[in-house]
Amino acid sequence: MTTIRALQLLADREIALVQRDAPPSPAPGEVQLRVRYVGVNHIDVWGFRGMAFAKRQFPLSVGAEAACEVVAVGDGVTALAQGDRVVPYAALVCGTCRFCARGSENLCENVAGVRGFHVDGFAQELTNHPARLTAKLPDGVTLRDAACVAVAYATVEHMLFDNARLEPGETILVHAGGSGIGSIAIRVAKALGCTVITTVGSADKAAKAAELGADHVINYRTDRFEGVVRRLTARRGVDVVFEHVGADTWSGSLLSLRRGGRLVTCGATSGPAGNINLMQLFQQQYRIVGSFGSPLSALRRALERIASGVRPVIDTVYPLEEFRAGLARLESRDVFGKILVEI
Repeated sequence: MTTIRALQLLADREIALVQRDAPPSPAPGEVQLRVRYVGVNHIDVWGFRGMAFAKRQFPLSVGAEAACEVVAVGDGVTALAQGDRVVPYAALVCGTCRFCARGSENLCENVAGVRGFHVDGFAQELTNHPARLTAKLPDGVTLRDAACVAVAYATVEHMLFDNARLEPGETILVHAGGSGIGSIAIRVAKALGCTVITTVGSADKAAKAAELGADHVINYRTDRFEGVVRRLTARRGVDVVFEHVGADTWSGSLLSLRRGGRLVTCGATSGPAGNINLMQLFQQQYRIVGSFGSPLSALRRALERIASGVRPVIDTVYPLEEFRAGLARLESRDVFGKILVEI
């Protein structure tokens, strides 16, 4: 049997590039994928640290976000063919529960795990995957850009439109504008015609965020962002806060909202605990929405948005052998945009 290269977690915080058996021919309903790029995300950091929140067995191939080419199709697969370029959906959802049936796959009641987190992921040269859990790339979308979609871009799409209901002409505060999802959110919101305020942690990132189109950039290390936001909006506040930092920004984010404003959150990289004044919540009529992952429809919309010209920001592309360096770069926050690994 032939072997392939795979990046595997051997134990918590122990990762290695290994040779493993190539997958068999795809089963009915499956496609075999040649993985070209893998995106590096905070979910990879959590998995590396052992924060899987579920039982898993080592060794475990890592990588929850990828762009691939179809090299073989199993029986019954008609929507895909050899040579097609696709983005695989990492959550192994059932496809039959009430949430999957209505297109809310990220709420699946019977999910079998997330690839690269609970079960083998995409950081390997070949892998088999359910054909129903793939999104085909439109013409003009590169594999590099597509490698930012399944976790990052689709998360932004779901947060801004399915949850926050962002509309043209509104004002939005995007936290951590230099992050993978923050940089995408800036571009998407500007393309929609919104006024974008963003926070960053350095002068270098401030310049890059302005180049992306942010109307106002706040260095949170030198200014209290909520005070600047109130001044910029004549004390009115913003329509939407795009929150994913957590404890460090939570209170200020609420103070930055206008009456009836919406806060959507998908992360807590600075800590999971945040206080809330209930009188402030109901008197100001805030709408706070938690957002995790995305439905398959968000992947497809994200790909179409990229095809229209709203591309993700890519910081660095590492070879497979240097995945750990990409992970360390993400942990250090010394990044502007997405980190990819080329296989």
